[in-house]
Amino acid sequence: MRRLVRQLAPAALTAAIFYLIFRHIPFGRFLQAFARADYGLFLALMIPNALLYFAWDTLVLAVVMRWFHGPIRYRDLLPVRAVAYVVTLVNPDLAEGATALYLTRESGAPFWRIAGTVVFLSWLELTHLSVWAAVGMVMLPSGLPWQLFLVPVGLGAFWTLFLLYAKRGWAPWGPAANAIRRAFGGKRQGAVRDWPIFGTFREADLRQYVAIVLLKSPMFFVSLLIHYFAARAFGIHIPFLTLLAFLPIVFMLSALPVTVAHLGTTQAGWIFFFHSYGSAPGLLAFSLAAHLTFVLARAGFGLVFVPRAYGELASAIDPGGARPAAPASLSARTD
Repeated sequence: MRRLVRQLAPAALTAAIFYLIFRHIPFGRFLQAFARADYGLFLALMIPNALLYFAWDTLVLAVVMRWFHGPIRYRDLLPVRAVAYVVTLVNPDLAEGATALYLTRESGAPFWRIAGTVVFLSWLELTHLSVWAAVGMVMLPSGLPWQLFLVPVGLGAFWTLFLLYAKRGWAPWGPAANAIRRAFGGKRQGAVRDWPIFGTFREADLRQYVAIVLLKSPMFFVSLLIHYFAARAFGIHIPFLTLLAFLPIVFMLSALPVTVAHLGTTQAGWIFFFHSYGSAPGLLAFSLAAHLTFVLARAGFGLVFVPRAYGELASAIDPGGARPAAPASLSARTD
């Protein structure tokens, strides 16, 4: 029953969000906003945006893999990155698991170390969006709800506490946790920070954290420009600084794995943050068209690589399949 609830919850939440949206937006006006759009301009901007994201996202993965697990050729990473976009449409967690499994096969590094690197990249994706949001909110002249600053401030506080624990072992909650464990008859299993999944977090230095955030920034800046001009295809004109302040938050909402294909949260974010610059039907039409074009274009690129990636994943899953041994230097680093 719990498994069934987990499987049905994203679909139920997606349906609930769209139900609430269409209670306030007549479906006919939504269709009219769709029909009036300039799709020539829109697709000329959005399709290259998806292609550039795919190429640059793979580059970031190649850099991180080289830093922590040894070099893997860029062209060998293209299949898993592309196919992960296909799987994300159904289950984002499964996509990350498949990525970790493929990278384990390619690098020979321990699975949980690779899984930690995948999580490392995922967390830094949210962090880089938060940094852009903070920049935009500082530059925005006025009228910004102060509560929005809690997003970057809260994320900064989380990273501070997490890294103090992961790197320095600073854990003021330790005595309380040990007391609770003893009260329930639990045994001490070793520090959580020593688990292999946190290996990349421990090994990375501050410069590498900053470098990854900076390396991801061109992807967002290009997407920011694309959305700035593509919105005009739907008759929506949003000031650049306003888009800079709020678009990262919309992207953060869309990254939450709580709805089907990240639908619903994205559209609600566009309507909430940009209602002063366009009609609700127009914002809904644009955000839905932009989101679907982006995810379906990435999935389309992924379909090209499905045969190769499937063969690699099948051999990685097969217990009897050959598995490359890790280089001596890599084994010493990850054991």
